[in-house]
Amino acid sequence: MSPAAPLGALGRIVLETLARIGRVTIFALDGLSHILRPPFYAREFGLALFGIGWASLPVVGLTAAFSGGALVLQIYAGGARFNAEAVVPQIVAIGIVRELGPVLVGLMVAARVTSSIAAEIATMKVTEQIDALITLSTDPMKYLVAPRLLAALVTVPMLVAIGDLIGIAGGYGVAVWQLGFAPVAYLQTTIDFLEYNDIASSLAKGVAFGGIAAIIGCYFGLRAGNGAQGVGRATKASVETAAMLILAANFLLTGLFFVP
Repeated sequence: MSPAAPLGALGRIVLETLARIGRVTIFALDGLSHILRPPFYAREFGLALFGIGWASLPVVGLTAAFSGGALVLQIYAGGARFNAEAVVPQIVAIGIVRELGPVLVGLMVAARVTSSIAAEIATMKVTEQIDALITLSTDPMKYLVAPRLLAALVTVPMLVAIGDLIGIAGGYGVAVWQLGFAPVAYLQTTIDFLEYNDIASSLAKGVAFGGIAAIIGCYFGLRAGNGAQGVGRATKASVETAAMLILAANFLLTGLFFVP
């Protein structure tokens, strides 16, 4: 084997990765541009609002509640080693609002919403429904992508805010009923400790994660291969890609908001 062969293979991987990033970026910009231009499909937008927002509330609420309770127990156990149990409300509040709440909601949305969008659109492509839309002079980007993207940009920040509240409430319940914290003092400490920047970063992450979840689901759905295997591959790839991008975006946004 030629010594240059490994370098050539590495170069092809890098070029293909950059090409994929470019295609997804162009697709995302195209989807955002269709949000701002008529026509608007109100029915599709309403259905997307319900599917992405309201239908995701149970899984988001349960995940946030149990995570908040577990976080309180972990922080209390760690703080007890240094006689620092009093910092539990502060650390729980900042941990959930800054990091745990947005990331958990983003991953739940990637698992539930991205997979659903990818499977739905991929099935439409396999069954030639997208070809029928084009025949009827309906732009798939306008009819399929724009309503779902706009709905995700609107609802995922709301889900993050609700998840933050439920997570803090779950931690409050464990702290008060199991660990003996004073209810009023715990709530007051939480309110006093959180700052505007913490809340703004949490909502900004929700917007970014919602956009990623919708764009990736639509992208892989529209590019699915033929047959049931093509639908399955598109769904799996969309969830994996959305989860990785959400974690990467979380790192970048955390650095943007909190690193001087």
